[in-house]
Amino acid sequence: MRISRRSLLLTAVARAFAQDATFSTDVKVVNLLATVRDRNSHFIKDLTKDDFELQEDGRPQAIRYFSRETDLPLTLGLLVDTSKSQRRVLEPERRASYTFLEKMLRPDKDVAFVMSFDIRVRKLTDLTSNTSTIRSALDALKIPVLASTLLFDAVKIASEQTMRKQKGRKAFIMLSDGGDYRSRASIGTAIEYAQRADTAIYSILFADRTLSRRGRLILRRLSGETGGGYFEVSDDQPIEKIYTQIQEELRSQYSLGYTPDRAEGAAYRKVRLTTIRKDLTVRTRDGYYR
Repeated sequence: MRISRRSLLLTAVARAFAQDATFSTDVKVVNLLATVRDRNSHFIKDLTKDDFELQEDGRPQAIRYFSRETDLPLTLGLLVDTSKSQRRVLEPERRASYTFLEKMLRPDKDVAFVMSFDIRVRKLTDLTSNTSTIRSALDALKIPVLASTLLFDAVKIASEQTMRKQKGRKAFIMLSDGGDYRSRASIGTAIEYAQRADTAIYSILFADRTLSRRGRLILRRLSGETGGGYFEVSDDQPIEKIYTQIQEELRSQYSLGYTPDRAEGAAYRKVRLTTIRKDLTVRTRDGYYR
């Protein structure tokens, strides 16, 4: 069968167009949320794009999108440890969480959900800004008879099933002593899913017994690698005060975006964000999965 020159030309054009279309959809914008503090731990809210320096795997990157505004919609997931080790602290957690969410959520803009984890992971509400619905979910929290703490599974499930679909700012508030018992997911898997969902983890270590070193390390790692914060409840640092600090931080974020200068390379990219002022400390996530 003979193929005309015109047919060959049309085929070549179609192939080139398809290649261009594929290339354009592969362009990735990486979004970062960051907070900046001075040496006295005060939030710095007046920086410009030019005050930041950004690297990916050690390579300088150009910041293309920048905003100081914190008006972006906020999606919050409250992940509450209801295992047997939390029996004596559940009631103060319940009261403080309701007050925090009532103050934090802006009607018709921000949403939240409540999830508990013990021998099972339960999502007690869909995403909502209705404080009555949230109060009912918090009232339903209870401690089971059997012992198990599916902390890593809770992070994975909440990230995959809820947070990954949302736009704007996203954060988990994790209330736990940091213990995990019988999760199918590892801590590395939990962190990966949170990072893929662009969700920071704010961990609050609250325990009714001696705090374990392992629990601290787990919660610190979850928070540190996702760009969130780690807190411990104590006599000097009650949970109400911690919630006030988290609330202030979530309202003091910068939003930055960039397009990586290369498409090839490792699946996980390390990100380093600093300021030209060496007396300031930047908090953001450690990296992302492409």
